[in-house]
Amino acid sequence: MKILISTTVLLLIVGAVYGQELYVNTEPASNMATRSLGIRLENQGFFRPQYKNRSTLELMYGASKELMVHGSLYMSNLYQQSQKLEGGSLYAKYRFLSIDTVHKHFRGAAFIKAASINNPLVNQEISLEGDNTALQTGVVFTQLLHKLALSGSASYLRAFDNGNGHKFPEANARNSLGYTLSAGYLLLPKRYENYDQVNVNLYVELLGKTNPGYAQSYLDIAPALQFIFNSVFRVDVSYRTPLYNAMRRNSMNMYLVRLEYNIFGL
Repeated sequence: MKILISTTVLLLIVGAVYGQELYVNTEPASNMATRSLGIRLENQGFFRPQYKNRSTLELMYGASKELMVHGSLYMSNLYQQSQKLEGGSLYAKYRFLSIDTVHKHFRGAAFIKAASINNPLVNQEISLEGDNTALQTGVVFTQLLHKLALSGSASYLRAFDNGNGHKFPEANARNSLGYTLSAGYLLLPKRYENYDQVNVNLYVELLGKTNPGYAQSYLDIAPALQFIFNSVFRVDVSYRTPLYNAMRRNSMNMYLVRLEYNIFGL
């Protein structure tokens, strides 16, 4: 029992100390603690020309220190007037590189994501978050430097026909390249004493995609603020807006609100 309690407290402390790499719009190369479960409820939306939104229920599990998996379900009214279940996705990330020093570490991971979606295909962006039946694979690297965490990723996306007989348009790009660059900084607490302290993290993330051969691309900036309570409950707020846009998509000028609860030591 003492070992279990000590291990749980250690996991909570580690989660708080490294909170600045719990990015809001991207995933870091670091993984969840082994045998931990994360439950996310997320809402994203935009106000053009009318209010539309998408809700996501996501479960995350730390299978080992190298492997974590996610499962998500999507529901929205983006393609019709009422809310409907759009489909789901599975995500897996394998950490293949870990270099640790005092208050610093460097991580590298490979990831793969598959989505099955039943919405009409009307956009040029390939998005696995409720819009496209598609496959995505890539790599991500994360560097922690005391209170600052930097992360970058590159990925390849391949789109297929959507469910309910929605065929992929011949004029659209089936292949896409994704890239992200994220920075997170621990604002509070100034000095860490226990896991009851509220963590406040500030993020700035660059999110981009390109459809090769189609002159379609975009680059968004997404500032975000994050609060972590008791090292187990997390609240994220973000808004993404384009620095450059030449692609028809849903993800432009979208807010994001997320609640997440983590259970350690399962």
